[in-house]
Amino acid sequence: MADVSPQAIAAARQELGLNIETMPRSVAIIMDGNGRWATGQGLPRSAGHYAGAKNVRRIVTESARVGLDALTLYSFSTENWSRPAAEIKVLMHLYADYLAHERSMVMDHNIQMRHLGHREGLPDSVLRELDETLRISANNTGMYLSLALNYSSRGEMIGAIRGIADQCRTGELKTDQIDEQLFSDALGSVGVPDPDMVVRTSGEMRLSNFLLWQISYAEFYSTKICWPDFDEQEFHKALHAYTRRNRSFGGLADSDS
Repeated sequence: MADVSPQAIAAARQELGLNIETMPRSVAIIMDGNGRWATGQGLPRSAGHYAGAKNVRRIVTESARVGLDALTLYSFSTENWSRPAAEIKVLMHLYADYLAHERSMVMDHNIQMRHLGHREGLPDSVLRELDETLRISANNTGMYLSLALNYSSRGEMIGAIRGIADQCRTGELKTDQIDEQLFSDALGSVGVPDPDMVVRTSGEMRLSNFLLWQISYAEFYSTKICWPDFDEQEFHKALHAYTRRNRSFGGLADSDS
């Protein structure tokens, strides 16, 4: 059993020079560059996906060790179904394998697993392992680990709008009751803190239909490091970069006052 007690988390933060007052509570990562990494190594794209899957454990366990409240990983978008069938088959096998083999890690670190995205279209093997991991981790009280799998932020928001519209149609809800909190509560990420920081690996600078509502005030961090090489040290760089940001949330930054 990993030690994720408050004392152990405080010691990890002190070791890394992270201040609880300035470090992010919630981090979202667009895990990009598996194929690019493989090509650079002279390997097939599938090798990059296997290497990327191995790296997920490193970042998840380190996130729990430093006491993040939430980590959201963008692993497969609804747009990714347009990729070659052979590549999709490899990815779906990896998801099922990860969910099965990392279940003990999830429990050892007291992690609450969440799924963001559509269930429709996912293979039965993935749904079976996903449902079991969700079930056994439901009563855990540590970090939220949200897996954005078969996910579309626009689709998520359309679903929320339809649900709210149905409530208005049946009289359960009045239109003047609709506010930001109600809309947030209609999303799949309900209960999980909105990301303070979005990390994208492999040097890209776009959001790719990811958490568009939830990241409205998130800090963006891009690195040219491909996901398989984004290790604990690179993760620490991102955390420290966040601590140096002056977040004004639309007001004046301290330096401007």
